[in-house]
Amino acid sequence: MDRPYNVRPHGLRTADNQRTLGFLYSLTGKEKTVVCLMHPREFSGTPYLVPDVLDAGCACWVQAPRSIGNDLRLEHEVALLDVAAGVAHLRTLGFEEVVLLGNSGGAGLYAFYTQQALRAPAERLAATPGGRPVKLAAADMPPPDRLIFVSPHPGQGKLLMNCIDASVTDERDPMSVDEALDPFDPINGYRAAPASSSYASEFATRYRAAQRARVERIDAHARTLLRERAAARKELKAYGPDATLPGALRRKVAHTPIFPVWRTDADLRCWDLSLDPSDRDVGTLWGQDPFTSNLGSVGFARLVTPESWLSTWSGLSSNASFEKCGQELRLPTLMLEYTGDQAAFPSDMDAIFESLGTTEKSRQKIRGNHHGMPLVEGEESGQVAVGRAVQSWLREEAMA
Repeated sequence: MDRPYNVRPHGLRTADNQRTLGFLYSLTGKEKTVVCLMHPREFSGTPYLVPDVLDAGCACWVQAPRSIGNDLRLEHEVALLDVAAGVAHLRTLGFEEVVLLGNSGGAGLYAFYTQQALRAPAERLAATPGGRPVKLAAADMPPPDRLIFVSPHPGQGKLLMNCIDASVTDERDPMSVDEALDPFDPINGYRAAPASSSYASEFATRYRAAQRARVERIDAHARTLLRERAAARKELKAYGPDATLPGALRRKVAHTPIFPVWRTDADLRCWDLSLDPSDRDVGTLWGQDPFTSNLGSVGFARLVTPESWLSTWSGLSSNASFEKCGQELRLPTLMLEYTGDQAAFPSDMDAIFESLGTTEKSRQKIRGNHHGMPLVEGEESGQVAVGRAVQSWLREEAMA
């Protein structure tokens, strides 16, 4: 920011009686439009687009999720209650227009919220994929007026479906590998960065099928764990209020299963630049060494519960994807994509844009990586170019 602005924190209570925190930025305090930014599992108090939103004459709401950096607890259906608390609060503050700006994983969250908010309350989801009841029907979920998506990916589950290592044969053994599916074996076409790998089309087809099969196996494991806990709770109810409960049963009822998901950084497109070609370099969001990112402590879905896996990270079970939400998004929408994105690729962007149910949609391609950083030294930052596009669209739509 090159000029003064104001920021006020707002502590809010959600419909399920939890707490969420938002920060409202403004230049004049008289803005009629507010633009919201939020990610389901990350928080930055000063996202790079805040100055552009303010310079466009809008206020900017930056909200923290309840599960910052914690895949153990993140269920997207529950996270919608955080979004709802923020949007409802902004309406009570008198803003005439609310714009949701979803960046990266925030795009899937806001797409999911908008889908549910536009539905009649009785038609909203009543439970998470893991079976946890969620009272979206009773929650105040004001719909937004417009949408902006910046470097969106198809949804966290769909993202993981594309980058999960298909060669894992035993989820209990992170070193297990089916050599015929190993994406990092030179025999299968791998070349170390900065060289581009070269996978045969037959290998890529088998690999994608095996990725889906692995997600299916993890889904089945998660549902087995949930059934076992449900059975223990049912058994508990059979005992009278004064009965002495077996210690083994008490342990089963109290236990929350947690399991790791290793090797989740293996999208073939990150290593073979001929697949879904773009301006990207070889590598992923985590770097150019797949052995470190696949087996290190940091990675997508590294540690999950059955509930958070099914709701957030399963490309089959998660509801938070453009594939499942897009057609119901019938609001004016701007989509901005980076041409060197290492998390979402041209075919993903095409599918996202095609899925949007609105006829009032526009799309711009801007050079930069997933976070908008320059692709070559000395080049203008993609964040700056995206900021200009956001400003222009906000002003044009406000005058329409």
